[in-house]
Amino acid sequence: MTKIFAYAIREDEKPFLKEWEDAHKDVEVEYTDKLLTPETAALAKGADGVVVYQQLDYTAETLQALADNGITKMSLRNVGVDNIDMAKAKELGFQITNVPVYSPDAIAEHAAIQAARILRQDKAMDEKVARHDLRWAPTIGREVRDQVVGVVGTGHIGQVFMQIMEGFGAKVIAYDIFHNPELEKKGYYVDSLDDLYKQADVISLHVPDVPANVHMINDKSIAEMKQDVVIVNVSRGPLVDTDAVIRGLDSGKVFGYVMDVYEGEVGVFNEDWEGKEFPDARLADLIARPNVLVTPHTAFYTTHAVRNMVVKAFDNNLELVEGKEAETPVKVG
Repeated sequence: MTKIFAYAIREDEKPFLKEWEDAHKDVEVEYTDKLLTPETAALAKGADGVVVYQQLDYTAETLQALADNGITKMSLRNVGVDNIDMAKAKELGFQITNVPVYSPDAIAEHAAIQAARILRQDKAMDEKVARHDLRWAPTIGREVRDQVVGVVGTGHIGQVFMQIMEGFGAKVIAYDIFHNPELEKKGYYVDSLDDLYKQADVISLHVPDVPANVHMINDKSIAEMKQDVVIVNVSRGPLVDTDAVIRGLDSGKVFGYVMDVYEGEVGVFNEDWEGKEFPDARLADLIARPNVLVTPHTAFYTTHAVRNMVVKAFDNNLELVEGKEAETPVKVG
């Protein structure tokens, strides 16, 4: 009987895991809430494949531990594969899949909602109302339709975000090193990132964490932006030089910042720090600011997206185990 073992299963994933299990009675499914590490790899012994999700690196030691237990078929419930030691994976003969599209709408909606909240100064107004200060001024908002919205990256998520912002009536411009032919026909693309920075009132990032994109938002790029710019990052923490954004906020150049991801999020996000010493003074400062909206990497976190992540990852893993071509393979090596 085929057996699949899953790591780091959360409570919110269990209903969808059971749904998949009920639809595949010929597959034995076991799982743990623990992350995959060199130590926990032994839990999967006897399985034909594993389904995983974590922010920790899939190190050479972790991959070796899985291989030592006879497992080289691994399916991620998420998109990112930059935390996998691909050289080791290739050496050990791993087959890997991911879920590249689980719900572009979830992430794009979150970016759009948070951007609109920054423009309307919702957080500042909420804080005033909580103090029973019901005066309007000086907390005046800006309408989305009056903004030029610059979208960096026009993949699945970027395109949905563009549609939402156009629904508000905003003018949308875009930059991507790979031009979508349909978007190009409609004239969305500007020639360079500099052009986008100079024109946009709102800048939203929808690109991967690759070396060329690290700290693409920095002191120099912020200096090129319009006064009172709003920056939105729901993609990857390393895209933004956080200290540069803080300097922009302090100077007044940056009107507001939406962050769902953070350079130092591993070990901080998805943990309960209430009543404990908070480990990151910079992040605490950002959370406290009235013009910064911080969410702990939850833009994706909807029932629709979580179901797709679980079901598609298990479908992929079963295809690998059965020797079939998986729907969304990851190039190893």
